[in-house]
Amino acid sequence: MAMHNPPHPGEFIREVYLEPFEITGRQLAAKLGVSPSTLTRVLNGSSGISSEMALRLSKALGRSPESWLKMQDNYDLWQARKSVNLDAVEKVEFRAA
Repeated sequence: MAMHNPPHPGEFIREVYLEPFEITGRQLAAKLGVSPSTLTRVLNGSSGISSEMALRLSKALGRSPESWLKMQDNYDLWQARKSVNLDAVEKVEFRAA
């Protein structure tokens, strides 16, 4: 089932992990072994979760790497559905062999 307006993983990280536990982005970046600017781009939603970042987040925060990637996929697909015009796309008809 598709989620209505799913959050970007960076928003989720801020709201579920950073703010309630008073962890800074710089502190989390150090735990993840990435530069603060790399994590800031994720937290601000200007970068997505890569496979590598999903592995790092899984180790540092819990949740499976697959769940981090699924969250990113849900967000990306929601954004694409809002902006991609499919009117010019035609279905390909396949004949039985």
